Amino acid sequence: MSFKPVYIVDGSRTPFLKVRNKRGPFSAADLAVQCARAMMLRQPFAATELSEVIVGCAAPSPDETNIGRVVGLRIGTGDKVPAWTVMRNCASGMQAIDSAINNIQNGRANLVLAVGTDALSRAPLLFKDEMVDWLSTFNGARSFGQKLTALKKFKLNYLGPVIGLLKGLTDPVVGISMGQTAENLAYKFNITRTEMDSFSARSHARSIAAQNQHAFKAELTPVIDAKGALYAEDDGVRADSTVDKLAKLKPVFDRPSGNITAGNSSQVTDGAACLLLASEEAVKQWNLKPIGKITDTQWAGLDPSEMGLGPVHASVPIMQRNNLSLDDLDLWEINEAFAAQTIACLRAFNDEQYCQEHFQSPAIGTIDENKLNVDGGAIALGHPVGASGARIVLHLLHALKQRQLQRGMAAICIGGGQGGAMLIETIQE
Repeated sequence: MSFKPVYIVDGSRTPFLKVRNKRGPFSAADLAVQCARAMMLRQPFAATELSEVIVGCAAPSPDETNIGRVVGLRIGTGDKVPAWTVMRNCASGMQAIDSAINNIQNGRANLVLAVGTDALSRAPLLFKDEMVDWLSTFNGARSFGQKLTALKKFKLNYLGPVIGLLKGLTDPVVGISMGQTAENLAYKFNITRTEMDSFSARSHARSIAAQNQHAFKAELTPVIDAKGALYAEDDGVRADSTVDKLAKLKPVFDRPSGNITAGNSSQVTDGAACLLLASEEAVKQWNLKPIGKITDTQWAGLDPSEMGLGPVHASVPIMQRNNLSLDDLDLWEINEAFAAQTIACLRAFNDEQYCQEHFQSPAIGTIDENKLNVDGGAIALGHPVGASGARIVLHLLHALKQRQLQRGMAAICIGGGQGGAMLIETIQE
C-alpha cells in the first residue's frame, strides 16, 4: 500500500494526576497549554509557523468551547493559525494525530500540533431532569401566586446531583457502563479475578520500575498550578498494589458477583499529551530531527457491549495489509481501560474461532507479554480519556528508542464499540 510517512518531530506529556474526589488544579486547556508550550520552546520555529492545532478532548469544560482554538491562542499561534477540536471518546488524542496525518498527507498542512487532553476531575455535576423542569416552571411564573404554586411542587430529592462523568461512561445505545462491557469480556474469555489482579499488580510494578529508571523523563513535562505547586510525576502509581491487596477490593459494576474492581480498572485521571507532526517538506525546511514516523493507521467498529476488543479489530487490518506477524512487532501499547479488557484482547488474537469469524483468518497468534506495556499502563498511570490515545503513541516511540528497537503498535479501545491503532517506527539518530 502507499502511505506517505508522517514524521513525529517531538512530543511531551504532563504527569497524569489521579482524581481524588475533588476538583483538580488544572483545566483540560491548562494541561494542554503547559504541555505544548514546553515542547514548542525546543523547536527552531515559533508557534506562528504551525499549519494548525488539533486537540482531542472528551470532556472540555463549558468555558473551553472549541478547546483546540483556546489552546492554540494560549500557546502563541496568533490569530491566523486555525485550530479545532475532535472527540472520539477514549481515542480523542489518537484522533487528533490521525486528523493531522490526513491533512499532512493531502498537502493542506506541513506542521501540526496534535494534542490529547482531559481534566476528568472537572467533569460537571448536573441537575436531574425533574429539577430542570421545575426551574423552567418557576422561572416562567409571572405572578407571586404562580411562583408560590411552583414552590409547593418542589421536592428536596430534585437537588440530588447527577454525576456527568458516570453518564459519560455509560453507553447510550446498549445502556451499560464501560465496566460492564469488561465484565462481558471476562465472561466471554473465562478471565478470572486472580488473572485481572495479577495483570494490574504488574502494571503498577512496571510503572514503578520505569519511574526508578527515569524511563518517562524524555516525555514528561512538569506542570505548575496557580498556587505555585509543582507536579512532576504521575501520582497514581502504587507500590502496595499487590495481588493480595487487590483481591480484597469489592466489585464496582456487577455487584456482588462481578470481578471488575477499582483496582483492576484504569484510574480516573487528569492529563495531557501532545505530538508535533511534520511532512517531509517541513523536516527539510526547518532541518528537523524526527524521532519517529507513523506508517499506518486504522479505525474499526464492533459490538458496543464488547468495546474492549477494539484494539484487536483495529490492529489486525494493519498487520494484514503490511504483511506483518506478531513477531515482526517489537513492542505493543494497548491502553489498559480494564485488566480484563486487555487480557481479552490477548486471548482474541489467539482464538481461532474469533479470528475466523471477524478477520477470515487463522488465529493471529500470541503476543509476548514482555513486549506489551513494558512500562505499565493506564491501570497504574491513569486514563485521562482524551489524552490516552496520544500518550500511548508517544510512549511507544520512546520505549522503542530506549531499547533500540524499530517497530511497534499502539492500540486503544473506544467506548461505543470502536478501536484505533497506529503503526509506529523509530528513526535512530
